[in-house]
Amino acid sequence: MSTTTRAQSTIEWPDDNSPERVRARRRRWLLEVGWKYLFALVIIFYAAFPILYTLSAALNPKGTLSAATGLFSAFSLDNFIALGQTRYWEWMGNTLVVASATAIGSVIMGAAAAYAFSRFRFAGRRTSLTGLLIIQMFPQALAFIAIFLMLLALGEVIPALGFNSKIAVICIYFGGVLGANTFLLYGFFNTVPISIDESAKIDGASHAQIFWRLIFPLVTPILAVVALLSFIATYSEFIIARIVLTSEEQWTLAVGMYGWVSDQLSANWGLFTAGAVIGAIPILVLTLVLQRYIVGGLTSGAVKG
Repeated sequence: MSTTTRAQSTIEWPDDNSPERVRARRRRWLLEVGWKYLFALVIIFYAAFPILYTLSAALNPKGTLSAATGLFSAFSLDNFIALGQTRYWEWMGNTLVVASATAIGSVIMGAAAAYAFSRFRFAGRRTSLTGLLIIQMFPQALAFIAIFLMLLALGEVIPALGFNSKIAVICIYFGGVLGANTFLLYGFFNTVPISIDESAKIDGASHAQIFWRLIFPLVTPILAVVALLSFIATYSEFIIARIVLTSEEQWTLAVGMYGWVSDQLSANWGLFTAGAVIGAIPILVLTLVLQRYIVGGLTSGAVKG
């Protein structure tokens, strides 16, 4: 054996499983990756605790939040059964009608407006886009007086568009969601190649045919996103519905359930939380159904403005 070979054979290479190297790897993992898991656990806790607390209060027959300090200390379906003795399911039906009509209408109106802004060049186009951007910066709360006076005047001529009408609430919601939805749809429509329109025009297609048969199917992801956002926004809206809908049989869930806890002395939080748990199911189901469209619709609409 040569001298070099003997020298190499006597070298002691460091052991990868030595305590020093193990501690170094753990320290590096904690600094690079581990803190992310800790942060995620904190976020999950803050997100899941209100849900667990609400579910615990809904299953507690005492009907107070103070009795639910011990999570799931009692288990009873009395609060859910008691919902059948109220107008809860009638309010649920009203809410679904208003939210669904608003979602469908906002999709159609927003898509039509976005198609016009994206494909046509007309006088006042840029001014109109700027106007929509400025208007949506102001909340609908600033228009309460104008909405009140408008409904008073319309109700004398067309009662269906006056107070205590679900149609009136839907029309008001249309105005609130149209501006933001138009901008969201406008960005997505710009990502659709205009060559599709030009090819269809060569074949003799009209603008209506291009919109409904070609463009509309191609923008399905963003339409699903707009429908979901509009549904969620109107499903839980309270202020406008409380002002416009005056009779109990016309109330939505948000207005009706508020009456259960508005009086501090007679508040029934058990009934309220039970209604909130069931009321969250339609939004949860719709979100799961449209989940595959949400990410693609939001990200693709931001590619090209």
